[in-house]
Amino acid sequence: MNAFDILHDPVRRRILELLAETDLASGAIVDVIAREFGISQPAVSYQLKILRENGFANVRADAQRRIYSINAEPLAEIDDWLGVFRRFWEHKLDALATEVARGKKSRRTKRER
Repeated sequence: MNAFDILHDPVRRRILELLAETDLASGAIVDVIAREFGISQPAVSYQLKILRENGFANVRADAQRRIYSINAEPLAEIDDWLGVFRRFWEHKLDALATEVARGKKSRRTKRER
């Protein structure tokens, strides 16, 4: 599967979001995903397997637990593809940063008076 196939599934996207924050035991992932998506432990395990087999997640044993971590390297494919489109929003983000800085400066100036 390519990165787009992996990210097409909302469960896999959510698992990657969780792993982007911190490494997690499989049980903790199952708890969150089962609660948010209403799917069973075997269904979550299947999604973890897809992420692992396609290089998006790493797993290590810690006694009886399996700890998952993200492997962001395959996401480079998405980043490369998005590169073509960055020009459409980068100038807008730069303008937003300028406006935020102006707002902060204005608030500082008002407080100093």
